[in-house]
Amino acid sequence: MNYRHIYHAGNFADVLKHAVLARLIRYAQNKDKAFRVLDTHAGIGLYDLSSEEAQKTGEWRDGIGRLIEAELPAPVAELLAPYLDAVRELNPNGGVRLYPGSPKLARMLFRPQDRLSAMELHPDDYNRLHRLFEGDYQVRATELDGWLALGAHLPPKEKRGIVLVDPPFEAEGEYSRLVTGFATAYRRFPGGTYCLWYPIKKNAPIKAFHEELQALQIPKMLCAELSVKSDRDETGLSGSGLVIVNPPFTLKAELHTLLPVLKTIMTQDRFASHRAFWLTGESVPDETD
Repeated sequence: MNYRHIYHAGNFADVLKHAVLARLIRYAQNKDKAFRVLDTHAGIGLYDLSSEEAQKTGEWRDGIGRLIEAELPAPVAELLAPYLDAVRELNPNGGVRLYPGSPKLARMLFRPQDRLSAMELHPDDYNRLHRLFEGDYQVRATELDGWLALGAHLPPKEKRGIVLVDPPFEAEGEYSRLVTGFATAYRRFPGGTYCLWYPIKKNAPIKAFHEELQALQIPKMLCAELSVKSDRDETGLSGSGLVIVNPPFTLKAELHTLLPVLKTIMTQDRFASHRAFWLTGESVPDETD
């Protein structure tokens, strides 16, 4: 209950997560039929990067702060356009003062038929999330533990959906908890697209986490990782990863276009790296830098 995303909003991990979420939403919109986004750990939805909390860490400056000013190759600019256009829409005078969290970004990209279920347990954050979307018939904000939502709110009535699971990773065993929560959700909604976020830091059990996911024997799981610095002697985040289950068939190629450029823009030392690879499913040689 102590975690507050305002300290980290707009950082490099948010950039990766939100760039991929935007790609998933745009792909789902290739069909006219409605879909639902379930955001299990939604936060407050919209972040003021000029606030005392955001200024205290300044993490956004090395994330969206760099990206929004960067000159991007045309293919990368095209892939990032849904995400970056939403950020620019919130900041018509330039720069980045307001930054959309996952629920706000999703809502900004929706068509009239698309829907959002946003879960948040922290009482103050839920109240702010509720006020942000009050009166919006396309959004339902619920004060609920996001882990419970993986059982109670799936499958969506639309029968199409994207499930974003972005826990704070404050407690021991969160990697295994993510696997268990996802397994529950997948049993209820095997046709959904899942986006599972995880931190990369010193001594993080990434290999064991991947092996637990592989043991579920789910047909297609794609992994994307971006590290901006070495984890040597670091107590904080050095990178982050996403596991995308039932990914769009175009996503792996898009990641190989995006990740090298994101790494170059947001790198903090010479140990920055990226990779996109299949955990299960289509067997394509890994590309690691």
